[in-house]
Amino acid sequence: MKLVEIGIQGRATVKVTQSNLASSTGSGAVDVFSTPSLVLLMEEAAMDALKPYMEPGESSVGTLVNIRHISPTPLGLTVTATATLTEIDGRRLVFHVEARDELDKVGEGTHERFLISVDRFISRAREKSTRRNTSSVE
Repeated sequence: MKLVEIGIQGRATVKVTQSNLASSTGSGAVDVFSTPSLVLLMEEAAMDALKPYMEPGESSVGTLVNIRHISPTPLGLTVTATATLTEIDGRRLVFHVEARDELDKVGEGTHERFLISVDRFISRAREKSTRRNTSSVE
């Protein structure tokens, strides 16, 4: 990975449509932007911040999300999330995340990601699958 520094920022934007409403994602019965969709948007903003620094074969995975969803966003509005890198601890990166629609702050919190080698990560996942298949045969 190219040298990454505290303070880098990323952004992600989505329009609230039927597919990302709480009533459609299974996270509630109301027609407002769902919390799972908010989490995804915040993760996308963090990934956007890291994109210019990734080398081929590298990526990052989300390992912790701690947010507050503080304001409902109805169908048709647009939500924009920003992620600002606040801490670097080896391969662990911590972001302050915030989301706003056209009128209010929608959510805020922290999001943690770990830098990974894609090949090594996929190899570990395959090993786990093999262990599962072997243990279910016995």
